[in-house]
Amino acid sequence: MTNKIIPYVCPYTGENLVLDKDKYISISHRTFKIKNHIPRFCEEDNYTESFGLQWNLFNRTQLDSFCDIKLSHNRFWAQTGWDPKSLNNLNILEVGSGAGRFTEAFLASTNCDLYSVDYSSAVEANFKNNYKFKSRLNLCQASIYEMPFKDNSFDKCFCFGVLQHTPSFEKSIESLVKKVKFNGEIVVDFYPIKGFYTKIQAKYLLRPITNRLPKKTLLFLIEKSVPISLLIFEILKKIKLAFLIRFLPINDVRTFPKSLTKKQKIEWAIMDTFDCYSPKHDNPQKMSNVINMFKKFGCEIIFGGLVKFNGGSSFVVRAKKISRK
Repeated sequence: MTNKIIPYVCPYTGENLVLDKDKYISISHRTFKIKNHIPRFCEEDNYTESFGLQWNLFNRTQLDSFCDIKLSHNRFWAQTGWDPKSLNNLNILEVGSGAGRFTEAFLASTNCDLYSVDYSSAVEANFKNNYKFKSRLNLCQASIYEMPFKDNSFDKCFCFGVLQHTPSFEKSIESLVKKVKFNGEIVVDFYPIKGFYTKIQAKYLLRPITNRLPKKTLLFLIEKSVPISLLIFEILKKIKLAFLIRFLPINDVRTFPKSLTKKQKIEWAIMDTFDCYSPKHDNPQKMSNVINMFKKFGCEIIFGGLVKFNGGSSFVVRAKKISRK
């Protein structure tokens, strides 16, 4: 026996929706179109423009099935701490799916249905990448603040690589907690503030300029500069001046999987560097602050700290909703 299907509702009023060919309609006559098989519950032009460009361009770069590595698989199961076999018949929510790297990791390892939300046009890439799972993937485009589901609907929720890029980190956590049932679990990761030096690096020094550039112009500049930056990167490591790497306009490639080919390494570097410099919002957090946010919204903390996995590490919080609000 499987869980009852969770229907879409109006993200603004909570009203039930009626499916009418290529759109959903609410009782109050709000209309939400279905485009390319994906329901759209938000304006398509929003602050996530850079992510839409990024994940439709690098749509397969991080997929385990494309790279022939299990980085997303390893990261997903390490961060959640979940047992795939224990998830049968549960309703799971993914918020901020991007091109679907964790969507794939989850669906390939379970027999569960997955409800997946992203605010950007990256939903197009996710749909294509995970088409083979279409019978179990319920994918829509919506804001983290206005998701088309009733509150207290899901048994578990995960949100990876997203929270630091939202306008309000705290409001985003509140939105996740609302959608989870009493005793349900939320797992998130985020960029950490490790000390005063966290923002003393090229990424934060240059972002006031780079995130105002036209996205395609920024991408062009990164594509041209990455090979040179990689060369300088290797020189600094060789002469034992690695601490200066933080001032290079490139993401730290030391975190990349060792098995990447030279071509893949350059592609990952371009993708990750664009990911650093293009988003409108980038708000790293202290672990203690994130924990306190979850507690504020009626959760107890299961785990909060650094999670290491084969291929990297992440700062993670796992929380259980203990308030019936």
